[in-house]
Amino acid sequence: MKISKNQIDDLNLKLTVEINNSDYQEALHKRLNEYKHKADIRGFRRGMAPLSLIQRLYGEQALYETVNSTLSKALDDFVETEGLAATIVGEPLPAEEQPQISWKAGEDFTFIFDIAHTSEVNFTVSKEDKITYYEIEVEADALKAEKARMLEQYGSMQEGEAAGEKDYIIADIEGSGHKAEGVYVSVANVSEAARSMFVGLKAGESVEVNVNEAFENETDRASMLKLDKAKLAEMDPMFKFTVVNVKTFVPAVSEQATWDKMFGEGVVDSEEKFEDMVKANLTAQYARESNYRFGIDARKYFVEKANLQVPEDFMKRWIIYANEGKFTQEQVDAEFPSFIEDFRWQQARTAIMKQFDLKVTEADIREAAENYVRYQYAMYGMANVPDDLVKGAAGNVMNDENQRRQLREQCADNKALAAVHENVTAKPKKIKLAKFRELK
Repeated sequence: MKISKNQIDDLNLKLTVEINNSDYQEALHKRLNEYKHKADIRGFRRGMAPLSLIQRLYGEQALYETVNSTLSKALDDFVETEGLAATIVGEPLPAEEQPQISWKAGEDFTFIFDIAHTSEVNFTVSKEDKITYYEIEVEADALKAEKARMLEQYGSMQEGEAAGEKDYIIADIEGSGHKAEGVYVSVANVSEAARSMFVGLKAGESVEVNVNEAFENETDRASMLKLDKAKLAEMDPMFKFTVVNVKTFVPAVSEQATWDKMFGEGVVDSEEKFEDMVKANLTAQYARESNYRFGIDARKYFVEKANLQVPEDFMKRWIIYANEGKFTQEQVDAEFPSFIEDFRWQQARTAIMKQFDLKVTEADIREAAENYVRYQYAMYGMANVPDDLVKGAAGNVMNDENQRRQLREQCADNKALAAVHENVTAKPKKIKLAKFRELK
């Protein structure tokens, strides 16, 4: 066997592997005998068919398997010997100048491959690395807005006089011989073009409304009028809305009873302490945003520090080849900038995890899956879901290959960035919220 290497540039090489007849004959004979022992051919006892018949029936397949096994080992040995195992991109790809192969026993075979690799990632994380950590200031306007939001969260619906844009009216609706009584109508959900007809309405007043224009969603419109969509479509869209009463949302009053609901009985007993708690909530919220931003900046910092050189043209070819036609060249070109950004970070992250001996365990993935499930339930207002239900749903998430891969990536990111935060110098910098939100 002869292996020839032609280095095209720092990251790309062309490898020619010449396999002689003598390189595979012994292995081919062995493989044919394996076929013979397994062959069940009519007229012969199992394993007793003559080798010449086995050669005729399975010779080409056995040759293909033997030569490819020999070739695969040669490529693996080359990658190992050249020290490319950690940096090789994808796998060797058949070169454009690969000659046509004729699968005939006794022939010599020549294979030509394109091989590419990245540069080595060679850096360490230390206190010499300085990354800005933004500390968002709690401003008076933000404090006031957060207090108002919290009081609104604990507010209640009360009787109103004239309907405002955020209010509800309870109405009897009549039209085309049909009547729906006691219907709750959110003024905010009325189309912008028709909303002014509802604003200012008081109990006892009526208004003629084209429901098709005022309520554009057909399903919601039918539900409000308590009609099938098919029947509603046949009716005159003009309906009379008669207001029974108006419901307006009133924020809670900042007082002891409200504070007890918010924080527990007696925890807050003055306006000053209420403001301190609100400020603490805002500070915690801002800290989460600051940590997230620090992660973005740390990721960018170490990608630049790694200075990874990537054979981009080869990588695009490999993506198309490995995905067996699922993506066109145009699709790969369009998505490549985000792909290469993630790839560069993955290589830098691998170096960070190696330095600090970090590993993603099965327990880490399960914890991440359970947190994901709890978050999904919370999105629907279900905060205290039983553990057995969470664990069952998390198991389903982990059984999904794509979701499991995403969870593993998330765990790896969290571990690497936590190590970075602990081992670099985080330079604190105070910043106003508006300026923080403008950061790129």
